[in-house]
Amino acid sequence: MLDATLPLTPPEWTEWGNPIRRQADYDVIASYSPYDNVRRQAYPAILALAGLSDPRVTYWEPAKWIAKLRATRTDDRLIVFRTNMDAGHGGAAGRFDRLNETAFATAFALKVAGTT
Repeated sequence: MLDATLPLTPPEWTEWGNPIRRQADYDVIASYSPYDNVRRQAYPAILALAGLSDPRVTYWEPAKWIAKLRATRTDDRLIVFRTNMDAGHGGAAGRFDRLNETAFATAFALKVAGTT
């Protein structure tokens, strides 16, 4: 939202506000920003998925968030970050790739629930 050169940013200002021009918009967006709200505390288990070719949420954004969580948290719960090298914004494109992605997320949930 702070980079006006990204093609999807200026059109979103009408919905979310323009944090470049208005401090109040910046403050509201920062109040719910996952990255900006990481604090030294315990977190639940987290599975963060990224797509290498995602033009909306570039893969390094969740990577930075996960790195900050790992460096800041006070617990040792499982935090997994996975970048799908063949995916865009919607995740895996093919039917079998989508099933593999769903199986991975399901395995994570089962692991966290203690059933594996």
